[in-house]
Amino acid sequence: MNHLRLNVVYIVAFLVFLALCSSCLAIRSFPATLIVDGDGLQLFPQGFRFSEAPDYRNGAECTAMNDGEQSRYCDPSVVQIAMTLDSEYLRGSIAAVHSVLKHASCPENIFFHFIAAEFDSVSPRVLVQLVRSIFPSLNFKVYIFREDTVINLISSSIRQALENPLNYARNYLGDILDQCVKRVIYLDSDLIVVDDIFKLWNINLKGSKVIGAPEYCHANFTKYFTDDFWSDANLNRTFSNRNPCYFNTGVMVMDLARWREGNYRKQIEGWMDLQKRRRIYDLGSLPPFLLVFGGNVEAIDHRWNQHGLGGDNVKGSCRSLHPGPVSLLHWSGKGKPWVRLDGRYPCPLDHLWGPYDLFVHKRFSYGKDRRLIFSAQLLSSSSVSIGYSNYFL
Repeated sequence: MNHLRLNVVYIVAFLVFLALCSSCLAIRSFPATLIVDGDGLQLFPQGFRFSEAPDYRNGAECTAMNDGEQSRYCDPSVVQIAMTLDSEYLRGSIAAVHSVLKHASCPENIFFHFIAAEFDSVSPRVLVQLVRSIFPSLNFKVYIFREDTVINLISSSIRQALENPLNYARNYLGDILDQCVKRVIYLDSDLIVVDDIFKLWNINLKGSKVIGAPEYCHANFTKYFTDDFWSDANLNRTFSNRNPCYFNTGVMVMDLARWREGNYRKQIEGWMDLQKRRRIYDLGSLPPFLLVFGGNVEAIDHRWNQHGLGGDNVKGSCRSLHPGPVSLLHWSGKGKPWVRLDGRYPCPLDHLWGPYDLFVHKRFSYGKDRRLIFSAQLLSSSSVSIGYSNYFL
């Protein structure tokens, strides 16, 4: 009798749940816990769950994409976006992708190039399967970033997170991505786009400009380099024929054809090598870009990088928006919106990030020796493309 009553309670509770959630059944939720990978079962960190994103489709005015993966990422009319993909910032990456699709005029005409860490605590294949389950119709390819390419060039920074080799993947996009990709938008994982990404894509890089980004000429440019740099006549002559301004490398439009022709990767590596021998800056992967491109950047409207919302690199305190319209919000700095929202100490602007978050706050409890295997669709790799580039050779 007690068992019967218990079953009735479960049934009623389930029906109430369905009634309450009838308005949101279009977004499915699935666990991301154990996935067969290589030698056995791999536990996705802490049993997190993500919701499947709405299926964003093109309108009648959009040009149909060519069939086949290669024709899509080689098509110059298709928006090409490069982002990093790792377990630590996965939640931010998912929210960023979601925001791009939600506001795009032709979401099916976007191709994502994800750069995954070779030695992430969660394998790239597991991350790929998770992305595919969240965005079943997403056009994307994943490339493995071989960390030994850059590990010996990385010097200590003011914040340990800035020393992650994946932060330097943007230096190698010209080598990692297929040669047919002539242009790309690089986006960090701690941002959301609240405008049509096609507007950013269509910006013209005039003359011989290699990259485009919002510039901030009111910032004190000298603080990005050490006194040792500025006191050396040969080094500070680097900017003698330029009028350099600070720009944030988390949002860039990049002409990869010009990048490859100018061998800019080697120029950046040259400054990183000097930094290992003689400390000329303190701030991670940004200063080499300033040294190479400062004063020669296609200036893009500030609306496309309302950056610094994560505060500084030490305290991560709250900040407000810069004056003017907003197309992209960027939580550069120490504070990340998902961390502050979860910790219940959010900054006011963190709530603008929340609607794009597909993370579900639910954890699984396990018995002493119990393991859970689920969701056959996650185990199918037929629609997943992982590229192993030979760019480091």
